[in-house]
Amino acid sequence: QWQQIKVIENVPAFKSLGGLGANLDGDSLAWKRWYAAEKAETEDLPRSFRDLSVFHRLLLLRILRPDRVGSALADYVAQELGPEFAEQAPFSMEETYAESSSRTPLFFVLFPGSDPTPMVEDMAASLGKTAANGGFVNISMGQGQELVAISALRSCAEAGNWVMLQNIHLMQGWLKDLERCFEVIEEIAVHDFRCIL
Repeated sequence: QWQQIKVIENVPAFKSLGGLGANLDGDSLAWKRWYAAEKAETEDLPRSFRDLSVFHRLLLLRILRPDRVGSALADYVAQELGPEFAEQAPFSMEETYAESSSRTPLFFVLFPGSDPTPMVEDMAASLGKTAANGGFVNISMGQGQELVAISALRSCAEAGNWVMLQNIHLMQGWLKDLERCFEVIEEIAVHDFRCIL
């Protein structure tokens, strides 16, 4: 950290304040109070650093409180560009479906604890595609499922049904085959076909 503090002292906004390192030492109680704050990005900086721009405060946070940079960046983007750039709209399967096509798979990047399956199943059911009528096929990928998946992709593409292939991250060696399959079914896919990965 000290090396970063010395580097940032060369930035004109910090240089004009007489040296960050010296100020950290000279006003250590105020800096400790700021450092210990739960939301340091919203707290007042010690004396002579209170007038730093929001951008320069980000630089300071990056060095002294990197745990608060994410929150501070979101605030900065909202302030400079508008809240629509910092706040993510809730996911809408309906909007995603409206933007999708039979030629491009829908690809979900998931975080632990998230599962889009119920949303996908509900959307498919609203269009008359269910597991019960064969219009929705859900395959959990794993050893031995490659041919089952290829067969399901082809039959669903021809019939205009939906296929969901889960856990494809476990099948990295097979992804080239999946890509070739997409190239083939792209030519035969009916408009209603959807593939969800």
